[in-house]
Amino acid sequence: MSRIGKKPVELPGGVSASVSGQTIEVKGPKGTRSFRATDDVTITVEDNVVSVKPRGTSKRARQQWGMSRTQIANLVQGVTEGFKKELEINGVGYRAQLQGKTLKLSLGYSHDVNFEIPEGITVTVPKPTEVVVEGNDQQVVGQVAANIREWRKPEPYKGKGIRYKGEYVFMKAGKKK
Repeated sequence: MSRIGKKPVELPGGVSASVSGQTIEVKGPKGTRSFRATDDVTITVEDNVVSVKPRGTSKRARQQWGMSRTQIANLVQGVTEGFKKELEINGVGYRAQLQGKTLKLSLGYSHDVNFEIPEGITVTVPKPTEVVVEGNDQQVVGQVAANIREWRKPEPYKGKGIRYKGEYVFMKAGKKK
């Protein structure tokens, strides 16, 4: 039995869900998102509650049961609150600035890195050493943050680079005489 799959997903006020076949569409204040479930589960919407049930007892049906319920919960969270990833930039001269739909990063290269912000994602730079990525799709927000971080990962000797807020970087000792 899936402990996650058993829990129904409650729809807060201002959020509506509709099921057509195996596709569920969730509408809320931050947009519309949809998810297509496999044929191993059944999705029902009753009284502002979305419930997911497996079709059969196969291993695949049980796997899809919990995963589908989590995907639907992420849809609901995305259209109500949205998702956010915060990045910190450490290093002398390392900074970020926003120019229209382009994030300009100075990361110690001979040139500035121009990162094009995809559609549906909001990037803000509250300080030159902080970048906040927001959107209603958890996967896209995480991927954009990972792509930004990829330009200069934190290195283990001085800790310079781009890291997630709160990320611990294991520091190594330098040369010993």
